[in-house]
Formats: sequence, C-alpha cells, structure tokens
Amino acid sequence: MFNSLILLVNSFRNQDRISQLPEALILRILSSLPTKTVIATSVLSKQWRYFWKSVPSLEFNSVGFKSKHQTFSDVVCKSFLSNKAPVLESFHLEFALYKITPIDIGFWIGLAFARNLRELVLDFLPDDLESFTFPSSLCSCNTLEKLKLILILLDISSPVLMKSLRTLHLVFVSYKDDASIRNLLSGCPVLEELEVIRAEDGIVETFTIEVPSLKRLTINDENGGEEFWGYMINAPCLKYLQIEVLQCPHFCLIAPELVKASVSGVRSLTNEKFLGSFTSVKRLFLDLSPLEITFPSGTIFYQLVSLEMYTRQNEWWNLLTPMLEHSPNLQLLKLTDQYLDFHKDYVVGGKWKEPKYVPECLLSHLETFVWERFDWGRKEEKEVATYILKNARRLNKATFSTTPIESEELNKLKKRRKILDELDGVVRASNSCHLVFEFDSICYVSEDSS
Repeated sequence: MFNSLILLVNSFRNQDRISQLPEALILRILSSLPTKTVIATSVLSKQWRYFWKSVPSLEFNSVGFKSKHQTFSDVVCKSFLSNKAPVLESFHLEFALYKITPIDIGFWIGLAFARNLRELVLDFLPDDLESFTFPSSLCSCNTLEKLKLILILLDISSPVLMKSLRTLHLVFVSYKDDASIRNLLSGCPVLEELEVIRAEDGIVETFTIEVPSLKRLTINDENGGEEFWGYMINAPCLKYLQIEVLQCPHFCLIAPELVKASVSGVRSLTNEKFLGSFTSVKRLFLDLSPLEITFPSGTIFYQLVSLEMYTRQNEWWNLLTPMLEHSPNLQLLKLTDQYLDFHKDYVVGGKWKEPKYVPECLLSHLETFVWERFDWGRKEEKEVATYILKNARRLNKATFSTTPIESEELNKLKKRRKILDELDGVVRASNSCHLVFEFDSICYVSEDSS
C-alpha cells in the first residue's frame, strides 16, 4: 500500500501536479492506512511533511512492533498528542497484552473519547488464557457512532449510556453473564445495526436483544453449549435479519416490521412457532431441514413475494410444499445449493408428495422460477421441477443451471441431455414461459414456449 502511494505521489510530482490534489482527498487516502505508514509519508515532500498530523484516524498494531528507540506505548501516546484533526473519526487498535497493559488501553480510549471519537475497533489477540475486559467506565461516550469488539470480555454490571451509537459488532466476544448483554444494549437508544458472532460460550444462558431502534441484525452462532436456552429478540423496527445458529433450543422473535430474513442451520429447536415469526417478510431465505423444523399450522405468509431455499437438507422438498401452500402471493422461487458436490450424498430418505391442491401462488402470482445446481440425477428434484412447470400459470421464465461436467464424467452428458429433453417436453401451464438451461458458460433457451 505504501509503495503504491509513493508511486502515485511521484507521478504527480513529475508532472508538477501534486499541489493540485485537494487536501481533503489526501487526508482521505491517508485515513485508509495504518498510522505507522501515514507518519512515514512525511518524507515524501515538504507539502506532505505535516499532513499526517491532520489525518482524522489512528490505527495501531502492537503485534510485530519493533523499535530500539521507543516503546509501542510511546508511539501511540505521541501520535495522539501530535494529531491535530478537529474530530477523531476512528481509532483502531489490534493488540496483545505482552507489550502493553490494560491501563494503557483504557488511557488511549479515554484520549480518543475526549477527541469526540466516532468509530472504535478493539481487536484483541489473546495469548494462552489471557483476557481483556472492555472498561465499562468508558461506556459513556456521547459521540461514538460505531463500535467493534473482537475477542473482548464484556463485564458490564449496570446500564451504560452510548447515546450516539448506531452500529455495534460483537465478534467472538465473551460475556460475564446475561446481564452484561442487556446492560450494554439497553444503553444504546439509537442503535440500528447489530452483528453478533459467537463461538463456544458456556456462560450465557439467554441472549436477550431488546432494542426498539434496531433495523438490521446479524447472528452467527457456533455455540453448542448445553446450558444455552436461546435467543429473545424484541425489535419492533427491525427490517433485516440474518441468523445462522448451530443450536438454538428456543427462538423468540418480535419484529412486526421485518422485510427480509435469512435463516439457516437452526437445530434442536423446540419452539414450533419459529417460522411463524417471519409472516411479515417479503423476501425469505431458508436453509433448514423439515426433520428439525415444524411448520406452524395456520401460518400464512401473505407478504412473501420472494422465497429462496437451499436443497441440501434431508427431505428439503417437504418444507417447500407447505411454504408454497401458505405463500399465496409468491412471485419468485429460487432453489439452490452451493455445496452440491459435497452434500448430495447425504440427502437420503423420504419421497416428495404433491400438494393436495395447487397452491394459490402457482395459479396466480409466480412469475420467475430459478434452480441453481439442479441435480439432474435425482428423481425427487425432477418431480418438483415438473410439478411447478405444469401448474405455474403466470410463469414467465424458468432457469435451470448445474455444475460443468469434468472430462472424466462425459458419460453423464447423455443422461443430462435426456432429462433436459424431458423438462423441455413438459406441457407448461403458462403459454409465455421461457425455459432456460445453463451449463457452466453454455446457455440453451427452449424455443417452444408452449
């Protein structure tokens, strides 16, 4: 990065154009670089000698720091004292505790907050059983808008106040108890985006997210602890939800304004009303097994217009059927499996049963049908595809794609061609339906739309 910057500056210097660069643009370029590199740019020219002092961001990494003349703490402190930016936009610190102390870090964060800090990133690199606790006394910054904590321990015994915080990322964060989560989130009255990434954590029993202002929530949870009860989410303004959970016995969601949701990997769920939490969504992605998820009786997805499902789970078609039956306004259906080659060997058992009555969405609304990585050799998938083509009266386009055939698998080509002809020969309910087959970079469009 630094070498590229030198070449850029030299090119301007040779043309006597460096002075024409707006200062705001120079500062923006420097803001994307580590502070060590920013300081080094002071040797490029006289004009650049003091630019680094006006850069509104500070970024340090204690790991690998080497100097015979000063300590890492000295470098950070001098950078804070030298920085003349009216507002400190960001402070990024990647650190281990064998070179600095928690007191140092607390002091630097205090300095940053005094400079009206907007974004704080703390990335802790633990050594053995070391842990770093985020100072709860500093959870009172009025200007902080974005906070990202990585491998940090949160021990927050009482509610905090971070009245400007809009974005919060908790990446492999540990929590002393359930109250630490509640006390942190309750003190963020304008929080709009929350990302939670968890690994093994046997301390938290119930992960409670109660944030009235929250609009976007991402949960990626690899925790398989036996003591984990599940998630309690109360977010009346939530619009977008992405959740991938290894094990979640209970999942309680109150989000009446939810527009888009992506749900995958949920196992050991005991709440039969889980899918019923998503009746307000317009676009829904599901990667769930019908063997582990119970479809809630009486649930209708009136708002749903776009449904995407993975086809890698056992008997996935037995989840597709009720979703079609209970989504009367569905316009787009997409089936896909990016892990086709690996997972198909595990899709066993069960046969697909056609709905007793043709779903309303097929009769009146479905316009687009896409099947990525269609398994040309599986009977159930051919039956599902045939059924939709035969009954979707408003279908405009149906696209089937698959992985390319390797040179040692040319024997499969004839079989695929046979299945292609079979699908092409299906009498479609829609006279305007165009059938498209894609093989890697090759695309075949059926000329017969009847």
